[in-house]
Amino acid sequence: MPGPTSAQTRSSPAREEGRDGPERRRPSEQSDAVFRRTDRTDAPLYLSRYTARRERTEPDSPAPEPDDATPLYLRRFRERQDDTPRRAALLEVDGERFSREYAEATRSHEIIPEPAQRETDDYLSEIRIIRHGITQGYSTDAGLTPMGSWQAHQRGHSLAKTLRAWPRMRIVCADTNRARQTAEQIQRGLLDGLDQFGRDAVVEGPEAIPELRNFQVWTPDGARDITSAFRQYQALMEKLERMAVGDRPRWLVEIDRFYRTQLGGQDPIQTWLTIPLMYFESPQACVRRFWRGFLRIMEESPNCRIIAATHSGPIRAFATWAHGYDPGEPHNVEEVIVRIRKNGKTALVGYRNRVTEVNIPDPDDVPVWDGT
Repeated sequence: MPGPTSAQTRSSPAREEGRDGPERRRPSEQSDAVFRRTDRTDAPLYLSRYTARRERTEPDSPAPEPDDATPLYLRRFRERQDDTPRRAALLEVDGERFSREYAEATRSHEIIPEPAQRETDDYLSEIRIIRHGITQGYSTDAGLTPMGSWQAHQRGHSLAKTLRAWPRMRIVCADTNRARQTAEQIQRGLLDGLDQFGRDAVVEGPEAIPELRNFQVWTPDGARDITSAFRQYQALMEKLERMAVGDRPRWLVEIDRFYRTQLGGQDPIQTWLTIPLMYFESPQACVRRFWRGFLRIMEESPNCRIIAATHSGPIRAFATWAHGYDPGEPHNVEEVIVRIRKNGKTALVGYRNRVTEVNIPDPDDVPVWDGT
């Protein structure tokens, strides 16, 4: 039987590519590839194309003659568009200038007292304690998902509607990826809202401060965030279960109880709030730490609204301390509002439609229980 000819043994590059697919990239070329962004801060594609078309259109160009085949509703719409200015003029009321969109967004159906009556309710500062957006996971220090970034951006945009009493803001956060990205997205949404509503404000930050960190758990490497300690806990538990030697250390027993509560579909934060844990930072220590950070920022930036992006555990402990009961786990980007009265000694804490007046604890007047 004759062997294959040279024409049969050779195949064209097109056939090679069709059979085996496109040529694979070398590892050096793969490392240079540009990955797609995951944060959705830019305008959608349809909106960016529409904006580009509007910018290319000359304002003084004559409008096209209407065609008889053009529907009536479309002709009326084009006539209204021609009569509407491109950028609406700012409104001015009592010396304040703002856009029509801001007036529509802030219009209230409630009874608003006169300015002379509201002077007695002025506050020294306002604090918005906001939980981070939806995160990619809690087994490591992960960042936000695209939905979590959108949530934080929307929260910042809504804060742009409430600038009348607080034209100056300072954004702070915990030193974790999810809290830091939440603060950044809040800042972007806030600036976008200011541009849309034609408002001016001073926005400082975001800045990570140690007082807003998550509650800590003691490990052989020192105090660590409960999320960052998960890897160490998991590796040590696997080693002890595989080798079956020795007893588990006490800190590992407590953190195992915490994570098994979450694995069983229950509420581990409630366990931390109600059961004494020897190797966990206590809820009252988190509340004192929060107040110490807020008072320091108020001294550095007086007459300023503080926007604090942090974690659900300390936020829930703060609300439980203020209201005297556990109001439940805060949702993503849900907030606790704290308003400091002018005397600097009392504050109003609002969470889930309940407001409680509390005495601000003195950071220097902290009891010492064990003499250390």
